Amino acid sequence: MANLTHADLSANVANEAQGATDSSSAVRAVAAFAALGQPTRLAILRLLVGHEPCGVSVGDIAQSLNCPQNTTSGHLAILARAQLVHGDRKGRSVVYCADLDGVRWLVDYLLADCCHGDPAACARVLADICSGDCTHLSKPQA
Repeated sequence: MANLTHADLSANVANEAQGATDSSSAVRAVAAFAALGQPTRLAILRLLVGHEPCGVSVGDIAQSLNCPQNTTSGHLAILARAQLVHGDRKGRSVVYCADLDGVRWLVDYLLADCCHGDPAACARVLADICSGDCTHLSKPQA
């Protein structure tokens, strides 16, 4: 996401605004939020985002989260169907990565109607996304 310009993101937000009520977009967004509405799946996505672009094996994800491997695989399948992660077979294991395009789509969907489509009104939010400035996000608030 750090390679996007403010104009690129503004154009994406404007384009999404026109289709934000499209039922397929709504279904996709609901699936993503349903997937992320479970604490372990949210933790998995955060873990994978932190390990971009290399990814993490299912076994290492399970160990990191102290979760059984078969349960972890089930969570990963739900996240993959929601287009938030993808897995690549490497020998006998599967390495999962965050699907940054899917995450970006979800952010774009959320911001599609931001400030009635006026990117100037949302400049700080858009600038942070475009610049990759996540310093204000480093400590999640409880």
